Amino acid sequence: MALFLLFRIGPDHYALDTAEVAEVLPLTTLKQIPGAPAWVGGLMVRHGQPVPVIDIPALATGTPAVARKSTRTVLVHYRRPAHGRHVIDQPARLLGLRLEYATETLRADAAAFVDSGIDPAPVRYLGPVLHDTRGLVQWVRVGALLRDAVHDLLFPDPAPA
Repeated sequence: MALFLLFRIGPDHYALDTAEVAEVLPLTTLKQIPGAPAWVGGLMVRHGQPVPVIDIPALATGTPAVARKSTRTVLVHYRRPAHGRHVIDQPARLLGLRLEYATETLRADAAAFVDSGIDPAPVRYLGPVLHDTRGLVQWVRVGALLRDAVHDLLFPDPAPA
């Protein structure tokens, strides 16, 4: 059994594997990142380190997260999946996710999530689905959230020494 953090985008339910979650914080103030896509909420500092924050409702629908009591900044362990020129053993980086209604968890067998039958190519971060009392809950894959260009903007490779 795995534990998932639930959140909503509009009326729909989504889940993050808590193994990828580093910390759940209240809604935080962010510094804007000029030139970033509109769904990049900004930059925060956690434990002395800058952490980029993605506004998940803005990424999914174009409408930014609403500041409400249940809106959270969730820090996740982000690791870009290995492909092409990228190194397989890259270290995980902290990435913040602004999520609405992120106050519940779900304990479920990961194998109970099934293929949605929809081509995920346009939104590759959307994973399999689980049917429960809420309706369909869709698993969000943290490593697939950022396109390469956005990854390179938020996590540039360090300059060679």
